[in-house]
Amino acid sequence: MPHNALLSPLQLGSLSLPNRVIMAPLTRARTPNSIPGKMQQAYYGQRAAAGLIISEATNISPTARGYVYTPGIWTNAQEAGWKGVIDAVHAKGGRIALQLWHVGRVSHEMVQPDGQQPVAPTALKGEGAQCFVEFEDGTAGQHPTSTPRALETDEIPGLVEDYRQAAIRAKRAGFDMVEVHAANAYLLNQFLATGSNKRTDQYGGSVENRARLPLEVVDAVAEVFGADRVGIRLTPFIELFGLTDDEPKEMAFYLAEQLSKRGLAYIHLNEPNWAGGDITFPEGFREQLRKCFKGSIIYCGKYDADSAIQRLEENTADAVAFGRPYIANPDLAERFRVGAKLNEPDHTTFYGGDETGYTDYPFMHNGYDRFE
Repeated sequence: MPHNALLSPLQLGSLSLPNRVIMAPLTRARTPNSIPGKMQQAYYGQRAAAGLIISEATNISPTARGYVYTPGIWTNAQEAGWKGVIDAVHAKGGRIALQLWHVGRVSHEMVQPDGQQPVAPTALKGEGAQCFVEFEDGTAGQHPTSTPRALETDEIPGLVEDYRQAAIRAKRAGFDMVEVHAANAYLLNQFLATGSNKRTDQYGGSVENRARLPLEVVDAVAEVFGADRVGIRLTPFIELFGLTDDEPKEMAFYLAEQLSKRGLAYIHLNEPNWAGGDITFPEGFREQLRKCFKGSIIYCGKYDADSAIQRLEENTADAVAFGRPYIANPDLAERFRVGAKLNEPDHTTFYGGDETGYTDYPFMHNGYDRFE
């Protein structure tokens, strides 16, 4: 591929992208009422030149929450709020996918409706896991997660239905695609991993059983959008929130084969070292995944333009997603095009707050395109 491979078009399922510079999902904790508003319209609209924007993780139901100030997609008001965001992105020629999120055990009674326990595949607390809660005095901050309760087998169809209803709202609002969040030690990842899934019913034990719920969710969402407008995010080998897994490679390849049969648009993988440490994918993993999955593959995690181009040139990826670079550079794709210097992100404004560190990063040519 030529050096400008990142800026070349890509057919992602049935959606045509103008470039391969993807905006990764980024939790920013700036929706205190869980309803996206004008500030989110400005933020996402500024970044519309990405090949595809993948929205911040969005809760599918009240019980899916583990972090206050994050958006949802289970009410009419939330749906309307997202429609405003989508309209702002589309008005600037962009494309946007909604990431569907359930945190599972990465939560606490303070975040849950009526103070109930969070749910998980098994009643095992994630060691060292933190969620984000609002305290009685109105302040917010990190807090150790609760011990969850195990989902009953007969509750699972209702959980799948929550995903379906979220997808229906997402389609009605106008999203171009949806991404199923099965990564980063949240609920669907908890079902996939041996350390967090000790079930003895049809959702636990073998690779096939542990993959059952994520695949049921994918099928439900694909019924709404069509498989060619659905992606999934996975994080094999990641060590986060106390999650452990003895069979990450086996699960990744099994899922890839199953998702390929379904005609899914893409698989989006977070690098294992994203959360820290020096873990990497085993030798040959990317090449084998390419053989297992016929759709597009996206990688994310600490990439710059050069390393992203290398991934494309070796043909293990079709696109690369960028997180923190997109926080600070709303015109990231254009900066890559001309080789411009990147703005540095302000880590102190990543989570919570107002437009500072959110919509006030300068564009390369025309200064600020500010929230008003």
